[in-house]
Amino acid sequence: MTTARHAPAGPPPRRIAAFLEPRIGGLPRTFWVLWAGTLLNRLGTMVEPFLGLYLTTVRGLSLAQAGAVMALLGAGSFAGQFAGGILADRVGRRVTLTAATVGTGAAMLALGHAQGLPAIAASALVLGLLLDMYRPASQAMVADIISPADRPRAFGLLFWAVNLGWAVAMVLGGTLARQGFLWLFWIDALTCAAFGVLVWRAVPETRDRAARAASAPGGFGRALRDRVMVAYVVITLLYTFVLMQGMTTMPLAMREDGLGPQAYGLAIAANGVLIVLVQPLVSAWLSRRDHSRVLVAGFLLVGAGYGLTSLVSSLPGYTATILVWTCGEIVAAAVLQAVVADLAPADLRGRYNGLYGMAWSGGFLLAPLGGTQLLGLGGGPALWLTCLALALAAAAGQLALAPAIRRRQFSSE
Repeated sequence: MTTARHAPAGPPPRRIAAFLEPRIGGLPRTFWVLWAGTLLNRLGTMVEPFLGLYLTTVRGLSLAQAGAVMALLGAGSFAGQFAGGILADRVGRRVTLTAATVGTGAAMLALGHAQGLPAIAASALVLGLLLDMYRPASQAMVADIISPADRPRAFGLLFWAVNLGWAVAMVLGGTLARQGFLWLFWIDALTCAAFGVLVWRAVPETRDRAARAASAPGGFGRALRDRVMVAYVVITLLYTFVLMQGMTTMPLAMREDGLGPQAYGLAIAANGVLIVLVQPLVSAWLSRRDHSRVLVAGFLLVGAGYGLTSLVSSLPGYTATILVWTCGEIVAAAVLQAVVADLAPADLRGRYNGLYGMAWSGGFLLAPLGGTQLLGLGGGPALWLTCLALALAAAAGQLALAPAIRRRQFSSE
């Protein structure tokens, strides 16, 4: 008589470990605290994507006025990246991150309760100043504690956390907006402040003594004299202008097609869902490829997705084109931040990340200004085809910059 053998209920433990180890293994506790705080913060990110709708519906601003307020938010963010980079190098990563995120929570509530254009504009400017001030410190922390070989993986995990939170926030935000936009401001404020408190209690200062001693006034001048870095920032600005249309003018374009905030929330949630499902599977492979070629491929896909948006007017159509440009975002995000970490000297990591962050803030500043103008003058086709052209320009620029980036990458290893 033989005894029947039962097959294991799931994949062998070794197979699971072999899958997880190259993706999440070997990273320090400090990184995982930062990762958890990033996820918490993004779970509450509900105001920015719906700000245009809030300003035009609840506060009764015109399309041009709403665009100007969002541009002020971007202008504040631009200055905040600059200040955050200096503070991260001179005061420290931990203090900068905590002060910026707790301050963001207070500014978020001020904007939510502001009435009248002057008060709304002033609140938006202050919020923008604080909103992204933490980013150079957070990114410098990763470069401080993670080896060059593991940085693409670490930044990829943070990107994944951002988009896991984004996917949840967009669905909840679209639903809560129907109950009252003030809910969005309170949730966003509380999660921002919680991120700062978590870092203050659980993350030590990561800036080493040598970098602290080397830090001196005029550091941004050194960064601006780095032609490779400056060119990379300009390329990133073009890319960011295109990518940010999904957070600024896309809900307005969808409204022109008769689609409200809940429809936008559902459509843009596809962005986060696809990233959550696909990014962990491809990030490690992409990070081993030539960084510039990866970026070129990502920029081209993003441009194609936004260009195709000129052909759609329904919720399924918008969702399909979002999935196309999201594929490009996944590809580009695998190496975007790692290039900055390779280019930055240890004593200027905050400033280099601040300079890089200014490209993103600049894109957020220009996206509503340019996007609303294009939408008003030529409708959706003018906006989306311009995005396609700019993405092609970014891809061409990155291809030209590739040899210089390769030389710097090899010298930093």
